[in-house]
Amino acid sequence: MAMTATSPARRIAARPGQTLVVILITLFLAAFLIVPAAMVIYTAFTEKGTGAFTVINFVDFFRTDLFRRAFVNSLYVAGMSVVWATVFALPLAVLTTRFEFRGAILIQTLGFIPLIMPPFVGAVAMQLLFGRNGTVNLLLNDWFGFRIPFMEGLNGVIFVQSLHYFPFILINLSTSLRNIDRSMEEAAQNLGSSGFRLFRRIVFPLAMPGYIAGASLVFVKVFDDLATPLLLNVKDMLAPQAYLRVTSVGLTDPMGYVISVILIVASVVAMYLSALAMRGRDYSTTQRGGGGLAKRRLSAGESVIAYGVVGLILLLVLSPHIGLLLLSFSTIWSFSPLPDGFTIANYARVFGESSVYIKNTLLYATLAGLIDVVVGGTIAYLVLRTKVIGRQWLDWAAMAALAVPGVVLGIGYLRAFYGVTMPDGRPLATLWIVVVLALAIRRLPYALRACYAAMQQISVSLEEAAENMGATRWRTIRRVVLPLMTGGILAGFMTSFSTAAVELSATLMLIQSNSDAPIAYGLYIFMQSPAGRGPGAALGVIAVVLVAVCTLVSHIVIERRQKAIGAKN
Repeated sequence: MAMTATSPARRIAARPGQTLVVILITLFLAAFLIVPAAMVIYTAFTEKGTGAFTVINFVDFFRTDLFRRAFVNSLYVAGMSVVWATVFALPLAVLTTRFEFRGAILIQTLGFIPLIMPPFVGAVAMQLLFGRNGTVNLLLNDWFGFRIPFMEGLNGVIFVQSLHYFPFILINLSTSLRNIDRSMEEAAQNLGSSGFRLFRRIVFPLAMPGYIAGASLVFVKVFDDLATPLLLNVKDMLAPQAYLRVTSVGLTDPMGYVISVILIVASVVAMYLSALAMRGRDYSTTQRGGGGLAKRRLSAGESVIAYGVVGLILLLVLSPHIGLLLLSFSTIWSFSPLPDGFTIANYARVFGESSVYIKNTLLYATLAGLIDVVVGGTIAYLVLRTKVIGRQWLDWAAMAALAVPGVVLGIGYLRAFYGVTMPDGRPLATLWIVVVLALAIRRLPYALRACYAAMQQISVSLEEAAENMGATRWRTIRRVVLPLMTGGILAGFMTSFSTAAVELSATLMLIQSNSDAPIAYGLYIFMQSPAGRGPGAALGVIAVVLVAVCTLVSHIVIERRQKAIGAKN
């Protein structure tokens, strides 16, 4: 029997060079992930002044009305965002996978678009469209004499977040629906089950792994988000409170660290509960690829209703992009359904005055992406191809970055590095390279998983053949392994680049000078004033285009990689 590439018997014995690499990566992760996060946790349990261990900080947190309200509000917003994201995602997923639906691929593609724009970028555009004096409410008031509080307080955060993050549920649920064993559905139909009862009792429970995976991602992303509540002037939530405590009270205030610990614990608990919900249940299929759901044809009346529902949902989820584009070309847009006039001056101002944001973003995101593929690719190689001690811990440590929110990482960097000064007296935490490192750590899990998957698909026999021909280990890696991993490396780089380009939470904590600021920071500053919203929207459109191009390139790379693998097989 042929052994797989990951078989322990085929792994190469640990060598001194590999041990050195493990030590270097361990130091990197310790310095820029583990130590900052540990310092946040340590400070949260430390008594101010004496340094003694205490839980009084957490007692004070739950005794304070503002913090209790912020905790409840964060849970409420995250939970309701999951509910509404499900409302948006479920019809699209079911209609495009369970029925013969023309335009299904286009609908799935359009449903993915919200993810390429950070939620805080579209928050202002959503206010102009759905706010109290926005387009929709102005028309409702003129026609029917009432307004709907879409964007009032927590409602606005829920509305924006659910529209932005619902693709996580759409993508995962659609995949699960496609992989359901058709024979299970047919067996239920033979027993008399059909329609909604069939979906509720058989189809949706079998697709539960995909739904739970998507819903848990939505919950964690919304719970940890900083920028959207701040831009909507909703401050009684945990992430904004952590930011405000550190920036207004100072690094010595324990409440910012207590909130940070709660954010970390909430992320870990949400992921654990999602895994626990699936434990002990069997969702496996008996056919290769699952067979797929049996698609049925819609009647004329059903088609009208289905396309109407899909059209309304797509109009809603694309409304932030529509509003942002209109705002970027507007002269004045206030108390009117549409802008009073249109101009390209906003783009001219952005390219003239704010080109530094674009340059910094390209520099930071490129460096972060390179760091991620180098570190992620190396970890993947060590785990799958060596016996060096500690390799699995590197994988777990790198993936732990998913549980550390950006605002927490930013606070940790300030705590760990602000007291470390450079020869010229500047604190280490104020250097732009620290922003790059924060972006790299935040996006490392994405690049690691892409490189890991690419490495798994390379047969170890190819490396053995090269070594049998006299090639050294390094030459084999350079001439055989890296070329075969190119698709995964590029996909990991593009994913890290595109997501790092619009990261704000950690950036907002670390940027000390406008000359060091990237696009995300510039967007936040522009959107703080009505006069800056036009240029801010123009900068937002540029950011969306930048991320969209990177996402497109990433998809093309992945598809070509899959086709190449399929051709070889």
